[in-house]
Amino acid sequence: MTTITWNQQVVKRNNKSLVLQMIIDKEPISRADIAQVTGLNKGTVSSMVNELLEEELIYESGPGESSGGRRPVLLHFNKVAGYAIGIDIGVNYILTVLTDLKGNIIIEKNQRIQDSSFFAVKELVKTGIHSLLHEMPQSKYGVVGVGLGVAGIVDKEGMVLLAPNLGWKSVTLKAEIEEVFKLPVIIENEANAGAYGEKQFGAGQHHENIIYISAGIGIGVGIILNGELYQGNNGYSGEFGHMIIDVDGRPCSCGSRGCWEMYASEHTLLKMTHHKGASLESLIQLAEKNDQETLELFEEIGRYLGYGINNIINTFNPQQVIIGNRLAKAKKWLNTPIKRTIENHTLSFHQNEMEVHFSSLSIYSSALGVAAFAVENFIKDIVIAQ
Repeated sequence: MTTITWNQQVVKRNNKSLVLQMIIDKEPISRADIAQVTGLNKGTVSSMVNELLEEELIYESGPGESSGGRRPVLLHFNKVAGYAIGIDIGVNYILTVLTDLKGNIIIEKNQRIQDSSFFAVKELVKTGIHSLLHEMPQSKYGVVGVGLGVAGIVDKEGMVLLAPNLGWKSVTLKAEIEEVFKLPVIIENEANAGAYGEKQFGAGQHHENIIYISAGIGIGVGIILNGELYQGNNGYSGEFGHMIIDVDGRPCSCGSRGCWEMYASEHTLLKMTHHKGASLESLIQLAEKNDQETLELFEEIGRYLGYGINNIINTFNPQQVIIGNRLAKAKKWLNTPIKRTIENHTLSFHQNEMEVHFSSLSIYSSALGVAAFAVENFIKDIVIAQ
């Protein structure tokens, strides 16, 4: 029996990872094409492909186009070998999705939150996971992981240190969900997750430097630099909702005054309207009917969103700004004031080759982002396990 050195194991893992990633990105693809693009020899590619076939992570289909000689067999990623659960915990909703390994949503649940206390939300999250596990199609690997996106500051160990709009401080949501379901759980700030979701599946697929604005009850920002999620020294980056835009301004739930989210969020929109019991959806209906007060309110929220975005553009000089989360539903009324404010205030060099888009994933950016993290961890682990 030959013993493989540690070094050879690392090389083998890297090769296998490379082959699998190639199939995920470029499917359908032949063994010969993989060898050509990766520079690995054909024998190595064949042995990696055989392992992946055995693990049911890939499958073969009939011959593809031939460039002379035998027609090659094509390889595909088996996106239903397992499923991931992505959960976006907002201040007034919980969105839970089951995705395949390519990020397609198979089942979704949307729950409104009345009570945002940690205990109440945790119970709703558990209920959501239970019901997806119950309804999920059969697969080889079952649920490969659970991703949680939370509107708050999350440390690298997965502790939610502060979620001011939910009223949470130092809560261990990740550990409690792992304990109950015995599944790998990752937890991430929902704006970071949203930025990642847009980069993988949405409006950010063709850009490398992206600022994602999660505009909901509060405001969070996810930053993608050179194609990678930027998380800062301890994982707390992107708290632009608490950038001060009015020195002695309105008091904020974070304990400061004049924070951006006190002027440009869904919370502010609902607080400023005179329509009793209004929701974002009911205000959108009023705007559709040209209700003057509501139109002016959207105009003001859009202007203030633009002021904050201007500061961020001047800081990061991104290729693209994506506005997502719930306020993206009001694109029709927010787009013009946001763009006008940027045109009037942002340094002209920064406006060159810089695009402002609204999310193409609607309310799903964060849930898909955390589900994608869970899938990536699974794929990494399964390659390492061999």
